[in-house]
Amino acid sequence: MSNKKYLLRAESDTLQYTGVKLLNPHPFEIAAGKTYVIIGENGAGKTTLGKIIERGWNIGMNRILGDKKALRIKSIEFTDIHSLTGCNDTYYQQRFESTANDSIPTVEQLIGGKMSEQRWLELCHSLSIDDVRHKRINYLSSGELRKFLIINMLTEQPDLLIIDNPYIGLDAASRDLFNNLIADLAKRGTAIMLLLCNTIDIPSYTDYILPLKRLSIGEMINYDHNNENGIRHQLEALFEVPQQINLPATTPTSPIDYDIAFALKHCNVSYGNNIILHDVSWQVQAGEKWALLGKNGSGKSTLLSLVYADNPQGYRNDITIFDHRRGTGESIWDIKRRIGYISPEMHLYFNNGETLMAVVASGLHDNVGCFRRINDEQQAIAMQWLQAFGLETLADRYFNTLSSGEQRLALIARTFAHRASLLILDEPLHGLDMARKRLVAQAIARITAADGISLVYVTHYEHEIPPIIPREHIFTLSKPTPNKP
Repeated sequence: MSNKKYLLRAESDTLQYTGVKLLNPHPFEIAAGKTYVIIGENGAGKTTLGKIIERGWNIGMNRILGDKKALRIKSIEFTDIHSLTGCNDTYYQQRFESTANDSIPTVEQLIGGKMSEQRWLELCHSLSIDDVRHKRINYLSSGELRKFLIINMLTEQPDLLIIDNPYIGLDAASRDLFNNLIADLAKRGTAIMLLLCNTIDIPSYTDYILPLKRLSIGEMINYDHNNENGIRHQLEALFEVPQQINLPATTPTSPIDYDIAFALKHCNVSYGNNIILHDVSWQVQAGEKWALLGKNGSGKSTLLSLVYADNPQGYRNDITIFDHRRGTGESIWDIKRRIGYISPEMHLYFNNGETLMAVVASGLHDNVGCFRRINDEQQAIAMQWLQAFGLETLADRYFNTLSSGEQRLALIARTFAHRASLLILDEPLHGLDMARKRLVAQAIARITAADGISLVYVTHYEHEIPPIIPREHIFTLSKPTPNKP
């Protein structure tokens, strides 16, 4: 690729950022109005490359040509929610407590007058989030949050927009809306960089592909739309297929001595004038496997917070968990002890200098963001789970220095280490590359095959629903309307 009108050109044979070095044997250029897919496995260096292009021009021996002062380069990551709010909560169990969230702003309070601008209104309508104005930021679903961050960045009209894992957390309709919006933005002259870890996500409007493997940047590929299948097949070589997973002990630590894993009867949840759940009933028996589906903002995460005993509004509702009615004397820790849970936002609560080993070992307890000293036995168990997912060489790395995919894999290992009788997996494959998705899917199938283990599996990709879930066990949640007057 050669373009004299490039926005920037990465010249040096190595590029580095915060101690991570990328090999760059083929200098590459980024031009206005073009869409670039940066693709590779988890840990290949995609996020690092994005940060180098955004703000690493003058670090070490990096040689990047272009007028940095004149360029408006913006990057979107899921963790940007903390930078937007100025908050950095560490106690996961408090995220639905009203008193703990009094200082969290609503979307309107955070954005202010920008929300009345025509461009903001158009973008909100394009991505179908016209109704989030009065929601507190931490009450947005992961999909709503992703859309909100995208809109906030697009109103700044950048010359180059870098989006890390853009499709995670978006339902099918929202993915189509996002693609239309980004394709239009490129036509207006903005350069787009999408950091992806699955070939299936490469959009049709792609112009160039930059492959990464083991911290080495490959040669730029011109995306030939007449040979899309051939290019995708070529890119599959970037993803190593792991051997069959060797799981540690997975038998639940607590006996399965109940008939009902959970039952919700005519449940309602609202915050101020916003109705999140309306008249929801659902029952899961011990040993049953279910999928939970629903569009962005339909209330899936809120529903699960009732089951996981995080939401104080659980006491207002008719909820039975492990044969016991909520509010009849059981503690939240009695409940959490039997549940293995992962959610899309959980990684935000491991941001205080914990090692990967400490994060996985914390799964042997019942909370998130509150760490205890690890004894030798717990460390040995955590190492077994790290080895199962090929993370053992990263055991001493700080969790917040890992790629988003590596973080996600570690949190899955943490969830399984809990050895629970009820697994609640909220978008468990969120951010994983194609090879590691297969690895985790294999682990889920083996763990949940045991008698009595119940499963709730949440996804926006119906093809990812495990075969162990029967067709009649798909619970679809709809967004309640209308809201309170």
